Amino acid sequence: MDQVTPNLMLIDDDAGLAGMLGEFLELHGFKVEVFHSAEAALSRVKNTPPDLVLLDVMLPGMNGFEALKQIRQTSDVPVIMLTARGEESDRIMGFMGGADDYLPKPFNPLELVVRAKAILKRVKGSSATPRQDAESLDVGLIKIDLRRREVFAGDTELHLTAAEFRVLEHLMRHANEVLSRAKLTELALQRPIEAYDRSIDTLISKLRRKLADANVASPTIRGLRGHGYVLDTAAGPADKPS
Repeated sequence: MDQVTPNLMLIDDDAGLAGMLGEFLELHGFKVEVFHSAEAALSRVKNTPPDLVLLDVMLPGMNGFEALKQIRQTSDVPVIMLTARGEESDRIMGFMGGADDYLPKPFNPLELVVRAKAILKRVKGSSATPRQDAESLDVGLIKIDLRRREVFAGDTELHLTAAEFRVLEHLMRHANEVLSRAKLTELALQRPIEAYDRSIDTLISKLRRKLADANVASPTIRGLRGHGYVLDTAAGPADKPS
C-alpha cells in the first residue's frame, strides 16, 4: 500500500452519498470506482477485480446480499458491507455470505478508512514474502500456505473467505490455547469487539462446516462457554457445526 494505490469499488445507489464518500476515500489514499447497481458492478469484479469492495445492502434490483453471493462464486476479493439496517440478523447474514466486515450506517468515514486499510494490510501482508520459518502453518491435518493463501485439510483444498482465513490462521498460531471472542476479533478482524457482536461466532460456524465437509476429525474447533474458542489437537469428536 505504500507504493501502489489500492483500488476500491463502491457499490451504492445513493449518488450523492457515494460521490462524497468516494472523494473522502480518495483523499485518504484510495482510488475509487463507483457503481450504483450490483448488476453494473458484477462483471467488473469478475473480469478486473478491485482490491476491496464496499457493498451497500439496500440496492435496487439485486440487493447487496445477493450481489455478495454472486461475487463469492468467482472471487475472494475482500468485501465490506454497508447498510442502514443494523439488525443483528443482517450482520450474521452478511458474514455467512462471505463478507469480511460489516459497517452500519450512519458511520464515521474515518472508521471506514481504518477498517479498509486494516483489511488490505492483512491481505497484502499474507501474500508478501514471509519470514523463512513462517511460510506455512501445520496443525494436524490442516495446513496453511501463507504466501499463496491456500488452505488444505488433508488432500482437500478449503476455499475460505479472507475473514475465515484470518480466523483459522490465528487459531492455528495459538493451537490448544483458548482465545476469547474479543481477542479473536482483535487479531483476525483487526478491530475491537462490539456489543452483541457475533461476527467471530458466525465465522467459526462456517469454518466448522467446511472442516466437517472435508472429514477432518482432528484438530477441532471447540467453543468454551464464557471463555472463547480453541483449536484442539487432542483426538475426539468435533463439535457439531452450528
